[in-house]
Amino acid sequence: MRDLDPRRRVPRTDALLADPALTAAAGTLGRDRVKAAIARAQGRARAGEITPEQVRDAALADLPAPAPRAVLNATGVVLHTNLGRAPLSAAAVDALVAAAGHTDVELDLRTGRRARRGREALDALAAAVPDAPAVHVVNNGAAALVLAATALAADREIVVSRGELVEIGDGFRLPDLLESTGARLREVGTTNRTGLADYAAAVGPRTGFVLKVHPSNFRVTGFTSAVPVGELATLGAPVVADIGSGLLAPDPLLPDEPDAASTLRAGAHLVTASGDKLLGGPQAGLLLGAADLVERLRRHPLARALRVDKLTLAALAATLHAPTTPTREALHAEPGALRARTERLRDRLGEDGCKAEVVPTAAVVGGGGAPGVELDSWALSLPERYAEPLRTGAPPILGRVLHGRLLLDLRCVPAAADPDLRAAILRVGA
Repeated sequence: MRDLDPRRRVPRTDALLADPALTAAAGTLGRDRVKAAIARAQGRARAGEITPEQVRDAALADLPAPAPRAVLNATGVVLHTNLGRAPLSAAAVDALVAAAGHTDVELDLRTGRRARRGREALDALAAAVPDAPAVHVVNNGAAALVLAATALAADREIVVSRGELVEIGDGFRLPDLLESTGARLREVGTTNRTGLADYAAAVGPRTGFVLKVHPSNFRVTGFTSAVPVGELATLGAPVVADIGSGLLAPDPLLPDEPDAASTLRAGAHLVTASGDKLLGGPQAGLLLGAADLVERLRRHPLARALRVDKLTLAALAATLHAPTTPTREALHAEPGALRARTERLRDRLGEDGCKAEVVPTAAVVGGGGAPGVELDSWALSLPERYAEPLRTGAPPILGRVLHGRLLLDLRCVPAAADPDLRAAILRVGA
């Protein structure tokens, strides 16, 4: 008599381990971990919770997803902080891979002797900003400012406008960050108006430096005034300018965004910035300025704790050498070309029975850069019900929900990913 017990159809462990998807998972997660997931799935099948045919998929679902997961950014936010800000260029990715093994990060191969750490990245940064007599790199923008405050103003005063005491994200506030170094803040002016006389009255023998902070994630409008770096440089104290977003040279698209070269020419003694914003590179803190100040920072004991690793140095050098970056390409994408590309996607979807619309929209810089600047763009408009399954699918696709519609802006989506985007939309609509 034929045995109808479905438990006898539960696939064997060796057969499941030979499955290509589970074999690949064992290569990244380890054979023991995959076997344990298989055993749990087989147990569920024997308990009648799932069918024997579902064991493979259940085992795969029980395994952790790669972390972090690659996401298609269709939000229209170029530097999306929650998505890791700037995506790296192909050259930077290749440099990361090359630097994963042994490298000459602190070795001169010609002499066989120890060399300056990260010299290629530092030389590339210096070449990109010739107005900087010296440069240094630490592990993020906040670290650059902390190192400057510790080395130049510990047990001294930092003179700063009240209107520039910003919160930088995740609840971290600039005053708390600076005071943690042992410096004392000397606040001047008011939230909306600060004049040169306010700074002049505060500068004295206890001044470590005057701090100029670009309010990169908000705007104050109306009855306002602020003091430019050039005027602050006349006060006789070092001027440290935190420009934030990492723009190294002027960009006509962002006329109100400060850049390192112009800020140094205006008289700043030291400029701090981030590497993973408008520069389009890896997370890093950039320090550019007077040779004596940069050397003080470089030789301070804290600099060791804030040192960047070889992977960051490799990606930064490649970013600085490359003619462009994905960030720059997204910022300067031509609206007409975006519209044509989005319409092609709509038409292809329509051929498969999926109705979508193409609508005008506004993209933004994001990442604490160029607040208020909007970039004319175009988006594919779908029903809101598409948002969650696209966000949780493979690959995850993140759009923007507005007025009951899901908007997918292709500005930051690589053109090569359009077929993946189309396939994912069709799966949801099926």
